[in-house]
Amino acid sequence: MLSKLYSAAIFGVEAFTVEVEVDIHPGLPSFNIVGLPDTAVQESRERVRAAIKNSEFEFPMQRITVNLAPADIKKEGPIFDLSIALAILVASKQVKPDLLNEYLIMGELSLDGSIKPVNGMLPIALMAKKISKKKLLVPKANAKEAGIIKELKVFPVNSLCEVIEFLNKKISIEPVSIDLEDIFKLSKHSLIDFTDIKGQEHAKRAFEVAAAGSHNVIMIGPPGSGKTMLARRLPTILPSLTLEESIEITKLYSIANLLPPDIPLVTERPFRAPHHTISNVGLIGGGRTPKPGEISLAHNGVLFLDELPEFSRSALESLRQPLEDGIVTISRSLSSVSYTSSFMLTASLNPCPCGFYGDPVKVCTCSSSQIVKYRSKISGPLLDRIDIHIEVPRVNCREVMEKDFEENSFTIRERVERARKIQRERYCEDSIFCNAQMIKKQIKEYCNIDDNAKNLLYKAIEKLNLSARAYDRILKVARTIADLEQSKKIEISHLSEAIQYRSLDRKLWLY
Repeated sequence: MLSKLYSAAIFGVEAFTVEVEVDIHPGLPSFNIVGLPDTAVQESRERVRAAIKNSEFEFPMQRITVNLAPADIKKEGPIFDLSIALAILVASKQVKPDLLNEYLIMGELSLDGSIKPVNGMLPIALMAKKISKKKLLVPKANAKEAGIIKELKVFPVNSLCEVIEFLNKKISIEPVSIDLEDIFKLSKHSLIDFTDIKGQEHAKRAFEVAAAGSHNVIMIGPPGSGKTMLARRLPTILPSLTLEESIEITKLYSIANLLPPDIPLVTERPFRAPHHTISNVGLIGGGRTPKPGEISLAHNGVLFLDELPEFSRSALESLRQPLEDGIVTISRSLSSVSYTSSFMLTASLNPCPCGFYGDPVKVCTCSSSQIVKYRSKISGPLLDRIDIHIEVPRVNCREVMEKDFEENSFTIRERVERARKIQRERYCEDSIFCNAQMIKKQIKEYCNIDDNAKNLLYKAIEKLNLSARAYDRILKVARTIADLEQSKKIEISHLSEAIQYRSLDRKLWLY
């Protein structure tokens, strides 16, 4: 007898429907799975057989063929265990097939018949909504994640026996109900704040501008000047996540199996700080089975690269395309997958290998050739893609000890959110949300400057030998500064401040 159920699988960051077909015929007992299954799917034969027997059902001692369609896409992971087991029980007439076509069925089976959680449940729920599959049978641990999509009925199940009793209408299971407002209220209160940073007013102002326009930042300064403290506090002044942004982030974290238990939705902006030994695959994504890298896990948040020259040159250069496009594509011989990667890059570096070049207190011990070699690890094209370059000098100990009042993150975030609101209203018809996302056409439309400002900008370009890309980025930053001041026009003072944030274009840092 033939039976057919519906499950789902993940490809990249999107889900697709998988038809699980089971055919049982008399003959020598065998159990085969076709449809490009990977090792984990092939191993489901033993899990399914044991789960059916240990749930006190009969496993058919006949010729069993399972087809996972479409057959031209590779199927990965244990997500099909539950649907295969149910399809076998339907084909062997141990479960009623009534209304099963209305469900998407996902779950990994233990040998005792209990159901374990699987990755990628939120992308599957979004796909189910799109194709009008309104009912989902999912592991209880995944139910809240799928329940975020209000239009679906998500039934949480713990075991194969429970699923069969539910389908045979012997028990009822209440669909999961999620209150999104409660989830956002449960967001953790940050224990770090900009009040922790004493001094560094210029750097804090630069970070406020960066947060207001979602601009990339690079800091240069000696050890202990507060570069890492500044970077780690950047998320505390970024605007709160919208539901749409939270769903985008949660999809990536669900696929990467990074969602914490009992937290179905990421409600805080990500902050990722990979070690400098990270590989290209770890940073960008990919692998034999492609997975999101750090740049995608930082989507809608902050990617902090501390000690930038210590990262491999190839890893740094691989950032160039994602910084421009906000998306990274992993290409393989048979297919390619794309992951969203719209992040704020925040990087830090010392001025030289010993860290004290130009320091007024400690003497630099590096030779000229060492300094040139150290700085040459960061290419000009990469620096060109970073909007704000700031120097973070040593802080005077007296200033740290005596200064009592510092502006807190909440106050700064209020100004940032006002600027972001102005930008959302400005770009409501342009499909962008902040100044950093402007393209040439939008820069020309929204970044008009008067003749005096043009003359200042031309002089800066000539003196600092800036590229056309740097020209555009100065105008974007100036537009953000004007938004912070709630000014419709870019004034010469706004442009002057934006030009100041190009310190790494000066000959001093090029040595």
